[in-house]
Amino acid sequence: MSKDDQNNVPIDVEGNKGEQNQEVLEKYDRQSKVRDLDNRKLIFWLLIVVAALYSIYHLWIQFNPIPALQQRSIHVAIGLALIFLIYPTYSKQNRTKVPFYDWILFGLSFYSAIYILTEYTAIVTERGGIPNTMDIIVGIMTVLLVLEAARRVTGIILPIVALVFFAYPFFSHMDFLPMRLITRDFDLGDIFGQLYLKTEGLYSTAIGASVNFIFLFILFGAFLTKSGLGQFFNDIAMALAGHRQGGPAKVAVVSSGFMGSINGAAVANVVSTGSFTIPLMKKIGYNKNFAGAVEASASVGGQVLPPIMGASAFIMAETTGINYGTIALAALIPAVLYYLAVIMQVHYRAGKRDLRGIPKADLPRVKEIMKERGHLLIPIVGLIVMLFQNMPVGRAAFWTIVLTIVVASFRKTTRMTPKDILDALVLGARQSLAVMIACAVVGIIIGVVSLTSFGTVMTSSIQSLGAGSLFLTLFFTMLASMILGMGLPSIPAYIITATMAAPALAEFGIPVLVAHMFVFYFGIFANVTPPVALAAFAGAGVSGGSPMNTGFQALKLSLAGFIIPYLFVYDPALLLIETANIATNETEFALPPVMDIILNTSTAIIGIVALSAGLEGFYKTFINPILRILLLGGAILSVVPGLLTDVIGLSVVVLILAFNFFKDKKQNTQPA
Repeated sequence: MSKDDQNNVPIDVEGNKGEQNQEVLEKYDRQSKVRDLDNRKLIFWLLIVVAALYSIYHLWIQFNPIPALQQRSIHVAIGLALIFLIYPTYSKQNRTKVPFYDWILFGLSFYSAIYILTEYTAIVTERGGIPNTMDIIVGIMTVLLVLEAARRVTGIILPIVALVFFAYPFFSHMDFLPMRLITRDFDLGDIFGQLYLKTEGLYSTAIGASVNFIFLFILFGAFLTKSGLGQFFNDIAMALAGHRQGGPAKVAVVSSGFMGSINGAAVANVVSTGSFTIPLMKKIGYNKNFAGAVEASASVGGQVLPPIMGASAFIMAETTGINYGTIALAALIPAVLYYLAVIMQVHYRAGKRDLRGIPKADLPRVKEIMKERGHLLIPIVGLIVMLFQNMPVGRAAFWTIVLTIVVASFRKTTRMTPKDILDALVLGARQSLAVMIACAVVGIIIGVVSLTSFGTVMTSSIQSLGAGSLFLTLFFTMLASMILGMGLPSIPAYIITATMAAPALAEFGIPVLVAHMFVFYFGIFANVTPPVALAAFAGAGVSGGSPMNTGFQALKLSLAGFIIPYLFVYDPALLLIETANIATNETEFALPPVMDIILNTSTAIIGIVALSAGLEGFYKTFINPILRILLLGGAILSVVPGLLTDVIGLSVVVLILAFNFFKDKKQNTQPA
């Protein structure tokens, strides 16, 4: 399968991939290092057929469900088979051929599911989940296949983390371990029965979310890509913001945020939309490091932006038992605050350097864009309506895909041909592989944690480090989430921290949703945190800037993303949660009073705007260094919940901004 056909990810919105951008993508996005197979050979078409059938299978099971263990094993098996044919064994391997041993792994991948399908009745009714020798052999084989596939797709870090956990039950009974880590002796039957024959290991809730929700929304994103929605987002952002001060940077924030919410692929999004927006930012005068950082911070933030949140909302729904609508609604205000912070920093940077936008005459018009592609928004609106009507998530995704095909046919320029539909089926399958294998590997960790009660040990350890202090517990949880997020994709990083760290927060009476949203945020924003800021490094690759400097610029732009989680822990009203009416194990939440929402959100907005002005040292005109420090302090106090902090913080902010406002007015009225 050639990269153009099997990957089919637009590397820029104009459809021009470019060798340089492909090199950047492969350097910072492991998932892009795929084989380049000749489309005249049988293997190419075999992959097309298997990938298309993989997508069709996930559509079919929404109306023809089968037992969870069977359903999930098929999902993993076909995904593994595709990985061993698509991804080379090592980066410098000849990518035009598939070596014989990958054909063997291809066959063994299918056998891992065939065995469960044929032995299912015996496993469930006769053996009661207690494995025999053959069960253990096939279980060992499947675990090894998953680890090798993960190494090819995600790199070495995730498999190493999984291996550390996997080794634990083999040694957990030994005296050299700390007392709290010592458990009973586990044999091979205990370990592989847990990992392979139950839905608490490889086929855990993480894979359940992948097969039932995530795959379908990735597929939905592929259909939207084929229909031209990415072009729509870019054009409408250009029309609305391109002519304003620093316009191209604001375009990057808006378009990348929306696309990041749909595809959840931060690095790929940086390269795809950045190949268009970064040159425009540089052209009007933005520094190349700053331009790359804007694209990175906007793309990463898409995963906290409703309605789709890069499919992570569905993992959270599956993990917590909280319905999707509640999660999407809760994520709304924090996401708006984050993007407001990025846009305001972009705005103040443009004001400080007097960077103008693009002339209106050179921009598309909103009316023309809406007429040409505005109908492509209908499937997204339909999806939101279906989800908030409590339609099962999988079926909502199915009907949204159908709606996308129908709606795209309204205009000739967006109409999907049979080839487009086939390409979307293949693209969706291809893009799902990284999430599938990450969830499978995380299943190993979940299985070990469940078998050994390691999660309880981690929870108590975090509590011990926190010494009974909520703030310290939050701080150590943040560190754990960020460290995992630097080396792992955001979804497995979230699942691991949610399994082991989030329960520690529940001990302080923090609602489940708040705790999970907290660890989720920090796992995501690790992508713009040096020294391993992959999204920022990709932005530097496109802009030609310094990776580390771009990383620190992205960290500065994303600073609100590191503050907001603390805000909604101490003030859950920002998540639209009524704290007086919830317990940590409830799944339905009442809205807080409207005035609480308005007041808390308003002070947070003022604080975020002031924080942006302080970070850039500019509001109407340059801010005095001493006043700049005071402004940053006032901004922090403004966003910290509490009447006293709000009054002090807002007073400082208003006085300093008013001072700069009148200072600028005086400068502009003085004769030249």
